[in-house]
Amino acid sequence: MNFAIRAIGPNGVETLHIEAASQEEACRHLAARDFRPLSVKAADQPAWQQWIARSASQPAFDLPLFSQELLALLEAGLTLTESLAALHEKERRPSVANVLAALRGRLAEGQRFAAALAAQPEIFPPLYCGLMRAAERTASLDNSLARYIEYRSRIDQVRRHVTQAMIYPAILCGVGMLVSLFLLGYVVPSFSSVYQSSGRDIPFASQLLLQWGRFVADNARTLGGLGLFVGAAMIWLIRKPQSRRALSAGLSGLLLRLPKIGEQLRTFELARLYLALGTLLEGGLPILPALELCDGLVSARTQLALQQAARRIGEGQPASSAFEEAGLCTPVALRLMRVGERTGQQGDMLARAARFHDGEIERFIARFTRSFEPLLMAAIGIVIGGIVVLLYMPIFDLAGSFQ
Repeated sequence: MNFAIRAIGPNGVETLHIEAASQEEACRHLAARDFRPLSVKAADQPAWQQWIARSASQPAFDLPLFSQELLALLEAGLTLTESLAALHEKERRPSVANVLAALRGRLAEGQRFAAALAAQPEIFPPLYCGLMRAAERTASLDNSLARYIEYRSRIDQVRRHVTQAMIYPAILCGVGMLVSLFLLGYVVPSFSSVYQSSGRDIPFASQLLLQWGRFVADNARTLGGLGLFVGAAMIWLIRKPQSRRALSAGLSGLLLRLPKIGEQLRTFELARLYLALGTLLEGGLPILPALELCDGLVSARTQLALQQAARRIGEGQPASSAFEEAGLCTPVALRLMRVGERTGQQGDMLARAARFHDGEIERFIARFTRSFEPLLMAAIGIVIGGIVVLLYMPIFDLAGSFQ
C-alpha cells in the first residue's frame, strides 16, 4: 500500500511516499531514516475510506486539556521542553502524539513556542498563538495558559447552556416530524383507498389530504428514493467547510432579523469579542495586534466594524470612542471601557463586560426556553391533531347520516 507522509527530517518538513503493508510499518521505515511523522495518509485509498479511518483512529486534539496539562507541569517546576516531552511520552493516541512531536521538533530546531504553535494553524488558533507570543515577551507562559483556560471555560459554559436549552425542543420537533411523516406516508394512503371505494362525498379539506395520500401510495418508491438522495446530499454539503460557513451565515442573518433573538445574538457575539480582546490585553498584547487576532472570531459584518475601530485607534482615538462609532459597544461595555482607560485596566474591564453579558444571555435563554417549549408542543399538537381530524371527518359525516 502506498502512503503519503508528512514528516520532520534533517531538512525540515517533507512529504514522502512509502510502500508498506501497514501504517505502523511505514512509520518504522521513517524512524530508521531519522524522520518524525506528522500525518500519514493512504494515497491509493478513496477519500471516503481515508475519512473513515481518520475519524476512527485519530480523535481531535483537545486544546483546553493540553493547556491544563501543560500548565500543571510548568507550575510543578518543569521547563517547557521537559513538559512537552512528558506529555508526548504519556500520549497513546497517534494523532495527538504527532502534534506534540511536531512541537518538540520545532523547539529543538530553535523556534520560539508561539512560532511552533503557529506552524499548525488547524490545531492552534490565532488567538492561542497570540497569547503565547505575548507570554514570550513578559516571560509569563503559565499566566497566559491560565487566561486561555478561563477564556475557553466561559465560552464553553455559554455554549453548554445553549445546547442544553435546545435539546428538548429538538426532540419534540423530531418526534413530531416522525409522527407526521408516518401519518402522511402510511395512514393517509390507507384511508384514501378505503374512502375511494366507498363512493361517498367527503369534505374539501379531507379531499386534499386524501389526494396527497393517493399520490404517496402511487409514487412511494420514487418519493422514498428522492428523500434518501436529498438526505445524503444535505449530509455531504454539511460536511464541507464552505457549505457549513454559508449555512451558518445564512442562518445567522435570518435570526438577526428576529426582534428579540437577533438582539441577543448580537450581544452574544459582542460578549465573545470582549472576552477574547480582554484576555489578549491582560496577557500583555497591544490593542491593535489584539484586534487583528479577534478578527476571525466575529461575523463578516462585525469584522468591517472592527477594522473601522482599529483604524480609528491607530489614528490616536480612544478605544471606547472608536468602538462606539463602529457600533461595537453596548451601554454597559462603553462605560466599563472608559473606566478601563482611566485606570489602565482595559483588559479587565472588557472581561467584566463579557461576564455581565454572559449572565444576561443565560437569563434570556432560561426565559425563552420556558415560553418556547409550550408553544412548540401546542404547534406540534395542532399539526398532528389537524391531520387526524381531517382523516376522521368523513367517518363523522357517515355517522351523522345514520342518525
